[in-house]
Amino acid sequence: MKKTKINLGLIGLGTVGSKVIDLFYKNKSIIEQKIGAEIEFYILCDVDKKRFNAVPLSKKIKRTNLWEEVVDNPEVDIVIELIGKEDIARKIIVESLKNNKNVVTANKAVLAKHWDEIFSIAREKQKLVYFEGSVGAGIPIIQALNEGLAANRIKRIVGILNGTTNYILTKMLKENISYETALKSAQKNGFAESNPKIDVSGIDTTNKLSILSSIAWSTWIKPENIYCEGIDKIDIIDINFAFNEFNFVTKLLGIAKLVENKLEIFVRPCLIPSGHPFSSVDNEFNAILLEGDACGNIMFYGKGAGGAPAASAVLSDIMFLARQVAVGTAGKIPYVSYTRLSNISIKEYEKIEGCYYLRFTTVDRPGVLAKISGILAKYNVSIAGVFQKEPLSKYRKAVPILMLTHKTSELSIRKAIKEIDKLSITEANTVLLRIEENL
Repeated sequence: MKKTKINLGLIGLGTVGSKVIDLFYKNKSIIEQKIGAEIEFYILCDVDKKRFNAVPLSKKIKRTNLWEEVVDNPEVDIVIELIGKEDIARKIIVESLKNNKNVVTANKAVLAKHWDEIFSIAREKQKLVYFEGSVGAGIPIIQALNEGLAANRIKRIVGILNGTTNYILTKMLKENISYETALKSAQKNGFAESNPKIDVSGIDTTNKLSILSSIAWSTWIKPENIYCEGIDKIDIIDINFAFNEFNFVTKLLGIAKLVENKLEIFVRPCLIPSGHPFSSVDNEFNAILLEGDACGNIMFYGKGAGGAPAASAVLSDIMFLARQVAVGTAGKIPYVSYTRLSNISIKEYEKIEGCYYLRFTTVDRPGVLAKISGILAKYNVSIAGVFQKEPLSKYRKAVPILMLTHKTSELSIRKAIKEIDKLSITEANTVLLRIEENL
């Protein structure tokens, strides 16, 4: 059924929600021209009534603190979920679809964890869920994967997907400060929450990689099947050694590679060459590299956090959806190609191979290097280079030994480290960082 006016119901007037309203009314004439129909906010919802006063709104727009009044309202065509919480957000999305509403959301955790449920209901009800703001804020990566590169067989996704962790790692390297000091700076400047666990532990990046991978390979890549390691144990010592001795920059990467129909997928801090474009992606900026069999390598870059960039993505989704609602085609064709049956399996993480940076912290005596080298050889770990540095006062003047390895499996390197760390000559746990030279 064609419509000349599209009504919006927005749930969540926080940082992103308020910016969506600001941007909408700032560019309303342009937006309506591109849609080809009138569009208006019909009802707004927030548990904090004070937020209604923070945005200049017409008195005609309804206000409520109950999300059900938005989802159940027969006049609402598109529900925009921007509350950020997981359980309630899932209910809002699911109930909206069941009530024959199209949905726009930026909730990466809900999408990553409930992909099957959400898109199964959307297909059944012939409704659409758009979610550009869930990954990369203002970077149009979802649309690129889902539409612009749809003809490609995606071979690889590599991304700096979290602005908080990238800000922290940038500060550590450029100002030679500890993780704790860099985190406080991120919190002070609004790039990290008071409880930053979801970001620094790698969970946020994992959810985003799950979404991108699920689109790329038309199946649900569950977050729990993605190896995840955060930056909260990163030491400034290793960031400096990696940069000064080997010309590597430390970045938290989400990587998914299709190798012989098996998906190698993980999130962890990695060392990358200082000449790679990713090495100059600083502070809150994100970068995503896609490789397709026809398009080759394509890199996207932009602000990965912030109310205005996220609002740009959300409004883009609203416009694309509204255009389809206006002509009566919304939901006739699913937005996400998804099947529960897939011939792609996820490779066991311990079997994934790579090169590594190692820092051993040992007593300063003859024969130490021979013992370490012997254990590495026992597990078929081949050494590419060895560097012994000056004693570190942090470890009671113990000596750091730096090693780079040739390609080996994660299982082999971890077995070797476990045995080395039990030696009486070892003064601290060995540091292990993956090297990604061929991004």
